[in-house]
Amino acid sequence: MNAFPASLSQTNSRVNAHVHQAEYARRLNRVLDHIDQHLDAYLELEQLAEIAHFSRFHFHRMFAAWMGETLGDYLRRRRLETAAWRLSCDLQASILDIALACGFASGEAFARAFKIRFDSTPSQWRTSRDERRLTLVRAAYEKRAKQDSNLNQILSNPDQVNVSGICEDGGSHQPLRKYLMEVNIVQLPVVRVAYQRYIGPYGAGVTEFWRSKVAPWMQVHGLQDQICYGIGHDDPGVTTANKCRYDACVTISENFVAGTQANIKTLPGGAYAVATFNGPMTAVNDAWMELMREYLPASGMQCDDRPCFEQFLPNSALDPQTGMFSCLLCIPVKAL
Repeated sequence: MNAFPASLSQTNSRVNAHVHQAEYARRLNRVLDHIDQHLDAYLELEQLAEIAHFSRFHFHRMFAAWMGETLGDYLRRRRLETAAWRLSCDLQASILDIALACGFASGEAFARAFKIRFDSTPSQWRTSRDERRLTLVRAAYEKRAKQDSNLNQILSNPDQVNVSGICEDGGSHQPLRKYLMEVNIVQLPVVRVAYQRYIGPYGAGVTEFWRSKVAPWMQVHGLQDQICYGIGHDDPGVTTANKCRYDACVTISENFVAGTQANIKTLPGGAYAVATFNGPMTAVNDAWMELMREYLPASGMQCDDRPCFEQFLPNSALDPQTGMFSCLLCIPVKAL
């Protein structure tokens, strides 16, 4: 008697997940169409986020998770691929005209970028036979696959992401595939924190900052048992590594005085998608991208302008024997 309602509920959840994914795809396809129609223009991230109706603070990470490449890499690729096609098909247009129409400031800049991408000059490409051109394309992509990209800082899989059939139940309590994180929509309270800011590459630098700077300060002020938060303000796919900002935060009371080593601010409360992460420190970025790529598109939710953060207890977050790190990954959300 109970089998039919359960089966119906699962079917409805899967349908809802696909509906939500389709909405994400519709919004991002609108951005891709806009890019293709304005390759000759300067395209700002904020403008593209507005076209998608997504938060400008989180749009780039969402784009990279969905597309499998950073926005900058995507723009360069589309401009160069369009230019290559026009070189082959529009023999009346000059190379400079094609370069300008595809968003390059000069013929010299276009020639350098084209050579790097296709291992051929634009004029060689235009005059080469089709068979030779295919050989150049294949060699260029094999070479490209071996090179590092800005995306390596934030995404482990540089290939195109397949987002079909990602989520099985579509509810607010969804297991993800790689890290098996369970996600719940939680109303978090407003929190008063003291924070110290680190500027530099995420990863080992942040870990060392907590160990050498923040933890001793917390010990002196009797805060070693308080809940901590880590906030990465910048997307390393957009911001150069040495300019990325990270706030190491610890919960404090209303009457706490931070002194000269730390500042005080309030973390906003409200609805958050909260996932439990347990894995190596080096996998935290992959887990964030998994949430952006798999959970959000199927959830019916989107990021708003509040910061994402990691929440953890300092005394139990890191297992010194295994190197495993445990924390909550918190994404501020609102209805899609």
